Amino acid sequence: MKLATLKDGSRDGTLVVVSKDLTKCITASDIAPTLQAAIDEWKDKAPKLQALSDQLNAGNVAQAEDFDQTNCMAPLPRSYQWADGSAYVNHVELVRKARGAELPDSFWTDPLMYQGGSDDFIGARDDIALASDEWGVDFEAEIAVITDDVPMSSTPEDCKDHIKLLMLVNDCSLRGLIPGELAKGFGFFQSKPTSAFSPVCVTPDELGDAWDGEKLSLPLLSTLNGETFGKPEAGVDMTFTFPKLVSHICKTRNVGAGTVIGSGTVSNKMNGGPGKPVAEGGVGYSCIAEIRMIETIEDGAPKTPFMKFGDTIKIEMLDKSGQSIFGTIDQSVVKN
Repeated sequence: MKLATLKDGSRDGTLVVVSKDLTKCITASDIAPTLQAAIDEWKDKAPKLQALSDQLNAGNVAQAEDFDQTNCMAPLPRSYQWADGSAYVNHVELVRKARGAELPDSFWTDPLMYQGGSDDFIGARDDIALASDEWGVDFEAEIAVITDDVPMSSTPEDCKDHIKLLMLVNDCSLRGLIPGELAKGFGFFQSKPTSAFSPVCVTPDELGDAWDGEKLSLPLLSTLNGETFGKPEAGVDMTFTFPKLVSHICKTRNVGAGTVIGSGTVSNKMNGGPGKPVAEGGVGYSCIAEIRMIETIEDGAPKTPFMKFGDTIKIEMLDKSGQSIFGTIDQSVVKN
């Protein structure tokens, strides 16, 4: 099934069930008023939501309304926890290589992860509002999962069953602020503004054989200012699977229902080396920083600019028939 949260003037919006083709929706408020309420009692709520989804897709719901992606909040407008990993180590390797730093061997066996702000997620069509566009504004196209309650010390195998929903995320970064923050030794804060999520989140069964319980094997599409910027395969070069990422964060503590975990920037190698732009026969990139890293490595300096006010970014994933799965993240950078 597919779920979304519609804007209604409140902090947490209204939970709706959305049809497979993203054209119709029906309120689920009689089952759960919000997605957080649903995930808190998932064993009880999921079958009821699924039954409503089945009726909607069969055309048996008289109260169905047109689904408007522009009226969507993030599926979880605020979450008890947002943890973002770097499951695609190729991306991390390029970042470090561009500044002449070696990649520690442990990065291939122990996930890199940060805990971000989760109190104010934004919707897929909400603007990226910033005070300045001189901070190195970058998009990061990623996949994210939502869990139910995960007990401390759960193994990756255990964690497979705790992944209840998947969605897309634009984990926006301010590249110009990152070096100074990392130099303090405490990680990201100001350099990570609010993240935007796809209009809908979906249960794993919606993905068919593209989801194997560990990773999602479909291209992740990014369109920057109307031009295809990236279409890397999300199931390729993923060093750490989603169950591994979930297991990582529950090593020393319980993980609460509604926790959102990101994959990090989806990144593919090409013939064992750095990827290439789509125009040059590659699959492109899921962030601007990556092509700038490659330009630095190959040419000594980057030439691709970061985003400025007025620039747009679209992020989407299509199924094998060409149908949008999660809806489209479509944002503009604007002055706050």
